[in-house]
Amino acid sequence: MSNGARRICVDLLNEAGVSVGGSEPHALRVRDERLWARVIAQRQLGLGEAYMEGWWDCDQLDEMLTRVISIDAANRIPLRPRIAWHALRSTVSNNQTKRRAASNAQRHYDIGNDLYERMLDKRMIYSCGYWQHADDLDSAQEAKLDLVCRKLELQPGMRVLDIGCGWGGFLQFAAERYGIIGMGISPAVHQVSKARERCAGLPITIEAVEYRDLQGSFDRILSIGMLEHVGPKNLKTFFDTCDRLLEPGGMMLHHTIGSTISKHHTDPFFDRYIFPGGVLPSLAQFSKAAEPKWVIEDVHNFGPDYDRTLMAWNANIEARWSEIPRYDERFRRMWRFYVLGSAAGFRARSLQLWQIVMRRQGRAARYTAAR
Repeated sequence: MSNGARRICVDLLNEAGVSVGGSEPHALRVRDERLWARVIAQRQLGLGEAYMEGWWDCDQLDEMLTRVISIDAANRIPLRPRIAWHALRSTVSNNQTKRRAASNAQRHYDIGNDLYERMLDKRMIYSCGYWQHADDLDSAQEAKLDLVCRKLELQPGMRVLDIGCGWGGFLQFAAERYGIIGMGISPAVHQVSKARERCAGLPITIEAVEYRDLQGSFDRILSIGMLEHVGPKNLKTFFDTCDRLLEPGGMMLHHTIGSTISKHHTDPFFDRYIFPGGVLPSLAQFSKAAEPKWVIEDVHNFGPDYDRTLMAWNANIEARWSEIPRYDERFRRMWRFYVLGSAAGFRARSLQLWQIVMRRQGRAARYTAAR
């Protein structure tokens, strides 16, 4: 098995332009020959866990993974029962019920503000920046926040709901720059605490509440990096909830990572270690869930900007790991594989970043999207 597994993997790596033991920065250095059988048995999960455990290394991990993703190497490895079961279970079950959703969010966003404070920009915006006219992370994130405000045509006094508000960076920005009255919700208690601190003194309310339980009415609704956690089985419920909460004539914007194919499961590595229960929606799943009430006014894809954002995050956290010693080396390698693997996905264009503006059906003035 081991020789056959090695041959399959090395052939795929060669096709991707990745050598084993070569001198290129993106070459693979194998430290444990059990790697090959593990990858054949578990695909991405095996590759990621083997990296976490030090079975292999690579100086330019992002470029190596970009090349592997570009030839769809994982899906060309024969499907083993364990991986097939993961996909089947995710298709049949709802991994984002109300009970599971809170637990899933807390497992990622509540691992510690100390990590995110060192990785992110000064506003702690944990989503793609907008680099069209920016040359640093702080500027790119501020440009993204302003882009959202302009697309939503925010005016002073508008009541704005941010579903999955993170650490409150958008609502702080929109209240200070556009004079809105805001409410943010998140099931992650560490985020809620930090968001309340950040928005103190502003007309902003932050609540630890699940979106399906929310009451009220709002002129504008947005989500930034939230739909990835909603799950395709719940998109219709999500949009129905927005319909219940949005005032007549209102508008909403959803900023989400997207998949080029429709599916009901995610990469097992990401499901186990990063975003449990998360699934990236496709445009087909998104638009199907929006039927028949919603008009999609604008779709803006700037996925390549996420590559640059993730590389900035990686540079930040790699420079400051010594300040957070409670995260051990296995966690550090897991986090690096997550961040650089995500950058690779956007660089290979298997992942997209969409901002989608929506209004209800009915008579309305022409909408012209900001850029």
